[in-house]
Amino acid sequence: MSGTHEPVDLTNCDREPIHQLGSVQPFGFLMAVSSDWIVMRASANLAEFLGVTQADALGRSVISVITPEALHAIRNKLTTLRGSDVVERIFGIALMPDQNRFDIAVHLNEGEVIIEGERCQEDKHDAASLSMRSMMSRLDHTETLEAFFREGARQARALTGFDRVMVYRFDEGGSGEVVAEAARAGIGSFLGLHYPASDIPVQARALYLRNLFRIIADVDAVTVPILPQLDEHGRPLDLSMSVLRSVSPIHIEYLKNMGVGASLSISIVVDGRLWGLFACHHYGPRLPSAQRRSTAELFGQMFASRLESRERRLALDYETKARRIADRLLTSVADNASLLDDPAWLIEALADAIPADGIGVWINGRLALAGIGPNERGFAALARHLNRNAAGRIYAVDRLAEAYPDLEVGDAVAGMLAIPISRSPRDYVVLFRQELVRTVRWGGDPHKPVEYGPNGPRLTPRKSFEAWSELVRGRSLPFTEAEHRVAETIRVTLIEVVLRLTDEVSMARQTANERQELLIAELNHRVRNILSLITGIIRQSQATSVGLGDYIRQLEGRIQSLARAHDQITRDHWAPASLRQLLLAETAAYLGKNAQRIQMSGEDVLLEPQAFSTAALVFHELMTNSAKYGSLSGTGSGIVQLGWHRDDEGNLRIGWREKDGPPVVEPKRHGFGSTIIRRSIPYDLGGKAEVRYVKEGLEADFCIPARHVVGQTSEPSNPASVGPTERKTNPDDQPLAGLNVLLVENNLIIAMDGEDILRRLGADVATAPSVTEAMEILAGQSFDLALLDVNLGDETSFGIADRLAADGVPFVFATGYGEGIAQANSHSDAPVLQKPYTMEGVTDILARVPLPRRG
Repeated sequence: MSGTHEPVDLTNCDREPIHQLGSVQPFGFLMAVSSDWIVMRASANLAEFLGVTQADALGRSVISVITPEALHAIRNKLTTLRGSDVVERIFGIALMPDQNRFDIAVHLNEGEVIIEGERCQEDKHDAASLSMRSMMSRLDHTETLEAFFREGARQARALTGFDRVMVYRFDEGGSGEVVAEAARAGIGSFLGLHYPASDIPVQARALYLRNLFRIIADVDAVTVPILPQLDEHGRPLDLSMSVLRSVSPIHIEYLKNMGVGASLSISIVVDGRLWGLFACHHYGPRLPSAQRRSTAELFGQMFASRLESRERRLALDYETKARRIADRLLTSVADNASLLDDPAWLIEALADAIPADGIGVWINGRLALAGIGPNERGFAALARHLNRNAAGRIYAVDRLAEAYPDLEVGDAVAGMLAIPISRSPRDYVVLFRQELVRTVRWGGDPHKPVEYGPNGPRLTPRKSFEAWSELVRGRSLPFTEAEHRVAETIRVTLIEVVLRLTDEVSMARQTANERQELLIAELNHRVRNILSLITGIIRQSQATSVGLGDYIRQLEGRIQSLARAHDQITRDHWAPASLRQLLLAETAAYLGKNAQRIQMSGEDVLLEPQAFSTAALVFHELMTNSAKYGSLSGTGSGIVQLGWHRDDEGNLRIGWREKDGPPVVEPKRHGFGSTIIRRSIPYDLGGKAEVRYVKEGLEADFCIPARHVVGQTSEPSNPASVGPTERKTNPDDQPLAGLNVLLVENNLIIAMDGEDILRRLGADVATAPSVTEAMEILAGQSFDLALLDVNLGDETSFGIADRLAADGVPFVFATGYGEGIAQANSHSDAPVLQKPYTMEGVTDILARVPLPRRG
């Protein structure tokens, strides 16, 4: 390219075949040998090293050029090669009978053996004192990454003897920065300089990734051609892995303009990518021995390995630090929920999380700014622009002016990381970074005169820096992947914990009221099933021989007893309630003045609301059945012994024993009431229930797990019993006839209610109380439709919805907490059925579901 008339600058290198220049540097020779050891090509200086001209060597066996012993050593070395991008070396080998020693490099290239040789240098410094272990030890003892780079540069300079050794790091776009330097006194400094990607073009970076070492011994040396230039197919020799490969004229001119006489590069490869280079400059010719260069190459690989470990450790430490910041946010707001009323406090709390030059916070139209950033008007406009982005996603740019050309943010701001911290209204924490070029300083004397070569002033480090400055104008340092992960951690913390707990007072009050109303609505739904059992109480009351007025008053008192229990648990805002008071309320509802016929024993305990409701249902049914058929029936002297205690593990053990009643016979058919007694506590609470039909009287034992039992109480409390209403609407048709339906519901009573409705609509129903059981059922059975309760106690059914969506199965969410709860997920278009289940509600929702047709 040196003979071309095209204007030359660094961008020309992108089009130059630097691996096929057809020549080598003169400090060594090259032979290309076929697989049957015939010399196919050779450098024109072969006679200078081996006493055989290049023309005489071509077409002859290599054994006529070098000794059989040397060929044997080379062939043995070839057996160790693994892969095409591997170079093996032999040091101090005699190639000719005169016993002159050579250092040999050998590699394979498209079926040919490439042999490169140079005279062996007597280097007293190649002694064992250059211990790789001690060099690594010095690196390992550095405390910071900057110190690690500096020590690496010092070690590489001691090893190579070059005047200047720089650690040069690439960014994502290929531009570079000198991050460390070791140099002899009086030659200035390049530390901190940035260079455009064109300085080391794309194909050069690709070669550095393949061939980890590059030596330019003398920029003024005349290169030696490899002859013939082209093979029989018209192809030049690929010198990608060559030690002697000659140098691009443009790169030579670049080095001369810098005053450099020799250059050496050692690749730093981290995690399979070209992280950077050890760039070594000497202000005169320099050729370290092959052994010393091999040691330097090994040092570069060891340095890269240590660097990879440090970077991973630093990334882990950085993300751990960010999690601690998130924890501090949570702790601070938990202690003082009013902190987020002041956005400036949030700025201070996040200042150390992600490096930035400025920060802005926008919460409910209030804003606060610190450091470099737009003014208040510009920040408000930016918030409106951000609202166009997808909700809930981190958004980062390093060229803000290009992303928002109509936005006035000021010349100083070039990059931004926006963290959305709410859904509605849109609130943001925005980190700003200044223009990158503003942070860079020239490391040497900018007034020092430079003698330009024939290709002009562009090929100098100072002009290259100016080109880089133009390239990055308006650009900030990009936000890294680790910083994105930290930002996501902060986003989740602020949305899911902090801001949810400390939103505006009116929103917090509204949320609390809605939650209370939803709980009461669910409680009302469950109590309907208990009230439906009043029919049995009415029939039992009719058996007594009392007047109409007494009958009405007795019936009214029993119903009011159940209502008072229901009112108590709702009035206590779903707080734990007394087991003894629950049993006393149920006893009063059925026995009135004969309440002494139930003999209770046990220290009072509090039950969590779910366990309280379930226990109310169970003992309601036991008393109903006993009043109808057992020891409490009629006017006899039968009694019930009811006792409870907590075992060593804290579980609540309850025993029911009926005495002196009519003889007991196990029923042939177990109805709804018997199902409640046997299955409610195991299904709803994960406990145990055992019922025995002993002739002398019914016996039942129950175990409620410790997690549902709060402890003893001396405060009386009116309990409640709750359950769902069973609707008996007869449909005109069966839209689910022949279809398989999955019902996911964690409450047994509600599940039975749903099963009944779905079966009356013609479906075959499978029921699961949890995500785990639902997934197991889905693994072994296919379904045409699913009805999913959103809230399954300690978990939600959204994971089941993901599985169904992936399988193409339509589904409906069921909830008593409003559509917003069911749709606050990725399936916001799914139909929502408001609980409780009714025939009309299920039938109506089916009209919105695409059901398969069964022939």
